[in-house]
Amino acid sequence: ALAELVDARRALCEEQVRVGNQAAQVRDPMLRRMAQRRVNRLRADVVLLEKRLAGAVAADPELADRDRRLRSVPGVGPVLSWTLMAHLPELGRLSHKQIAALVGVAPYDRQSGTQKGRSLIRGGRAVVRNVAYMAVLSAARCNPVLAARKQRLAERRKPAKVILVA
Repeated sequence: ALAELVDARRALCEEQVRVGNQAAQVRDPMLRRMAQRRVNRLRADVVLLEKRLAGAVAADPELADRDRRLRSVPGVGPVLSWTLMAHLPELGRLSHKQIAALVGVAPYDRQSGTQKGRSLIRGGRAVVRNVAYMAVLSAARCNPVLAARKQRLAERRKPAKVILVA
């Protein structure tokens, strides 16, 4: 049930962005007002789903405890917490390397014989990876520990995406 609510929220947010982008391209004032009404309605629906998600988590003691522990980490907010609980139930039961592989952020080497390529990340649970990526963008600016790590990696001239994955 939690995954269904999280997926519905994500779909509404994606639709809200799509409608907003379309509205920005429309010149007719009436069409622009109609699009704005749809964006407002979608925004209200997202708020309603967030209240429902918060209620569902609060109603289950195990989920409420996991939510509290997840949110105690700087940079983890309600959306990331709900997504992790819904789409990564293995969290806390598997090693950090296994979790990284499940999410799709574990680097895999591209090597065969004498050929050596760059390591890359791929596969995994895209929903979790996308939400975690957005959380990392925010946390890298606000969390002093992550900001210092980002700065150290940038000084070593690591690419921006490598820094965020790290």
